Amino acid sequence: MKIIWLGHSAFRLEIADQILLVDPWLEGNPMLGEDQYEAATQGATHILLTHAHFDHAGGVVELAKKLNVPLVGQFDLLSYWAEKEGIEVVAFNKGGTVKLGEIAVTMVNAVHSSSMMGETGPQCTGSECGFMLAAQDHVLYISGDTDVTADMGIFNDLHAPDIGILAAGGHFTMDMERATYAAKKFFNFKTVIPCHYRTFPILEQSAQVMKDGLPGVDVIEPEVMQPITIS
Repeated sequence: MKIIWLGHSAFRLEIADQILLVDPWLEGNPMLGEDQYEAATQGATHILLTHAHFDHAGGVVELAKKLNVPLVGQFDLLSYWAEKEGIEVVAFNKGGTVKLGEIAVTMVNAVHSSSMMGETGPQCTGSECGFMLAAQDHVLYISGDTDVTADMGIFNDLHAPDIGILAAGGHFTMDMERATYAAKKFFNFKTVIPCHYRTFPILEQSAQVMKDGLPGVDVIEPEVMQPITIS
């Protein structure tokens, strides 16, 4: 398994027989150079989307068309795009599980918001979510944009993820202290990768709080386009 950060909350996941792009905000992402777009997206089989905010879904419809791959995510938004844009989608909802090749993807709850700008202002676009990905004897939890929730205890009971990709930048999501609390209180991670940080000055710039607060856990501060290999 290779986990490749594309900056902010965007990831390229090379897992089993699939290459998944998660929240692939490319254009406008200050952490990813335009000359890196092709390498970041080459060979992708699916695009997973946690919600519709611009820093997650900006350009995603155009990217799905360019790559000719399905969008995977929440029913309301993706059903709308399938009808309006004519793209292929895997539209499901929280508690549901779909198979993407050898990967089982379960949609789980998150606490945030989901909207995009319309002609008259912000428009609601279904709801925000996270994902559990099970494959290759690992379970990877992608929190999406969220605060700490008691639901996380249920997630661990049902899925027992050993890898966590946690939004931890603060202001819009959990900060490092709250994400560390969530990891310690509800999960038994072996590896934690923070995201949704360092992108803008308003967000946290370091994961040292998380490293100090999770002894015995491999807290990895990702670097853009540098693969993290999980065996």
